[in-house]
Amino acid sequence: MSTRSTGPGQSAPQSPAAVLTATLALLSFVIPLATDMYLPAFPRMAEEFGTDASGVQLTLTSFLFGMAAGQLVLGPLSDRFGRRMPILAGAAVCTLATALCAVAPNLTVLIVLRFVMGFSGAAGVVVGRAVISDVASGVVAARLFGILMALGGIAPIVAPLAGGFMVNDAGGWRGVFWVLAAASLLMFLAALFFVPESLPKERRHAGGAAATLEAARSVLTDRAYVGYTLAFGFGCGALFCYIAGSPFLLQNVLDFSVGQASIAFSVGALTATVSSTANAKLVGRYAPGLLLRIGLTTMLVANTAALLITLAGQLNRVLALSLIGIGFLGLGQVFGTATALAIQRVPHAAGTGSAVLGTLQSVLGAVLAPLVGLGGKDTAVPLFIGMAGCSLIAVLSLMLTRNSPPPAASDAPVEGLESPAAATT
Repeated sequence: MSTRSTGPGQSAPQSPAAVLTATLALLSFVIPLATDMYLPAFPRMAEEFGTDASGVQLTLTSFLFGMAAGQLVLGPLSDRFGRRMPILAGAAVCTLATALCAVAPNLTVLIVLRFVMGFSGAAGVVVGRAVISDVASGVVAARLFGILMALGGIAPIVAPLAGGFMVNDAGGWRGVFWVLAAASLLMFLAALFFVPESLPKERRHAGGAAATLEAARSVLTDRAYVGYTLAFGFGCGALFCYIAGSPFLLQNVLDFSVGQASIAFSVGALTATVSSTANAKLVGRYAPGLLLRIGLTTMLVANTAALLITLAGQLNRVLALSLIGIGFLGLGQVFGTATALAIQRVPHAAGTGSAVLGTLQSVLGAVLAPLVGLGGKDTAVPLFIGMAGCSLIAVLSLMLTRNSPPPAASDAPVEGLESPAAATT
């Protein structure tokens, strides 16, 4: 990447794109890790705290509501004060909150701490997306988002396997949170040393709440941005239905052991990661919008088929895992393309655009997580209703993107970053 002048006769050291992308993936690592790693412990946590499926799923709901609130606050703040400090502060608070989760005395305290964990952990995701939009656009941005999602996809592959091992043999669910605290600390150190300031002072928004509201208004009145954001949000909503319901689907309905369920969940996550990796290569050959439509249509067909088979009483291990895998193949085409298409619509307010995108994702996840447990621990019907319904709404949302005007122009550079050292001087 090129260098940017930091003053008369001075030039910032180069920041390699690969290092930056890998670091941003690590910063977003806490979200799938914190979401998925303790999933194998859900049935045992329900027993320990004397609650039902919906009760223990509230720990996931509070985390996702925290994510939503954190993105709404931290995204616009990064437009005003720059990208670097929100990331550092968020990673530090997330480390502390995660460690406290490991010693939570009861379910209520754990729910509150998970909210704080989600709020602070949101910085790595929402500001990380804004950093990408600061340095790239168009196909390049779509490719970088795809790479980011693929690298971040390692977490949901490893998380349930590690979580299943820890739940059974190494410290239980509390040990899981100690591992998550260590991961959060690692992310803080990575941000400290490898994330440069990508938003120069002349492009930051001043004016406090009024400027923030104006940025939000400009984002929400772009019809195509809203369409791509809804497609992304409800596409991920189908994923959150599965995340919340999979422990009970795999262990109670399909009768897998904890270890087998962890492997099955990881295979699904691997499928989505491979698809995201392929998407990063395909986006240079095919239009991102086409790939997005193919991905969402694949999800809709697979999830609807799973629902119909379940209602007919014919669901078995082979059919369930096959259809879920096909749905994950489609989902891998949604992550990077929908994100890039949405944020490139609002380059003048990338932090706010990223915040709205992520907030919708988190709110939907928070609402859907307990709903899929309302039918009880021994049925998959609510799970597949949620997945099929979210996929349908995501497909219909693309109607808002038709015949849309080109995105607003931006003076953002396509490449070139200050180094961390330059950003602090």
